[in-house]
Amino acid sequence: MLTMFYYALAFTIFAFFAVLKWNSIRYGSLFKTHALGSPTVISTDPEINRYILMNEAKGLVPGYPDSMRKILGTNISEVHGAVHKRIRGSLLSLIGPIAVKDRLLTEVDDFMSSYLDNWDGKIVDIQEKTVEMSFFVSMKAVVEDEPNSFIEHFKASFDKMALATISLPFKIPGTQYYRGLKAREKVLTMLRELIVKRRASSATHNDILDQLVRNEDGKYKLNDEEIMEQITTILYSGYETVSTTTMMAIKYLCDNPDILQAVRDEHFAILQKKLHGERINWDDYKSMSQTRAVILETMRLASVVAGVMRRTTKDIELNGVFFNLSQLL
Repeated sequence: MLTMFYYALAFTIFAFFAVLKWNSIRYGSLFKTHALGSPTVISTDPEINRYILMNEAKGLVPGYPDSMRKILGTNISEVHGAVHKRIRGSLLSLIGPIAVKDRLLTEVDDFMSSYLDNWDGKIVDIQEKTVEMSFFVSMKAVVEDEPNSFIEHFKASFDKMALATISLPFKIPGTQYYRGLKAREKVLTMLRELIVKRRASSATHNDILDQLVRNEDGKYKLNDEEIMEQITTILYSGYETVSTTTMMAIKYLCDNPDILQAVRDEHFAILQKKLHGERINWDDYKSMSQTRAVILETMRLASVVAGVMRRTTKDIELNGVFFNLSQLL
């Protein structure tokens, strides 16, 4: 299954770049097409791309096709200025380096230990399990104390919503896009009910949702709608990228047994210094140079991002081409 997925992924990426190359030959380094139903200008020119990425202040901000925006909502990539600064500050306080060091590292370590124990003696589908793993890691960080029944029910709707982000925007019953919109309604309903329950309770929870609900810092305080969008952003951001990178890292390690052994040696060297059941800490994490190299090389070889998107906030001209307000690039 892993090998078949690898070939399918490689073929998809190859086909995507083959289309880009063909259109570049026919139309030049700047050409118009449609991305998920939205008129889009594609740039394959390195200099133009560098300008686009480095000039957000000049009217080139992150943007996505309308179909994706309607599924994901108003997340951090869709707001700018003071609102963006406030939401970004809130997000970094929840999952930034300080949060990872002080809280998330040990929580993820505990979860992964119990999660991987369930694989003992079993044959597992790595593609399926890495997607499941990445979601549960994020979900447990968001709502640590909620029962598994709630998380499973939430995941069923979230899966449909996530799949619909790359579907054609046909709002017709039976289409993936339509199912995604309905799933988004269910996801927001469950989050809204959970927020109401948390606000009505005096009990505290050591999770991201509780930090958002009980945050009285005016600098980064979010309303209920923003809290729901923030949680959706956190869950979606790792849904595809973390699972695919993890799966491909396993594939590459299996293909390179000497590197696999080096990673194992690095991990066992850390474990030998620990008492039974003792958690890894920040210093252990920082010392994993071999592991970090594997992760970075996997991200280089198997990037799930084929490009980046920007949207114009005013009329601009690039390389002699005029772009109207709200043009997707």
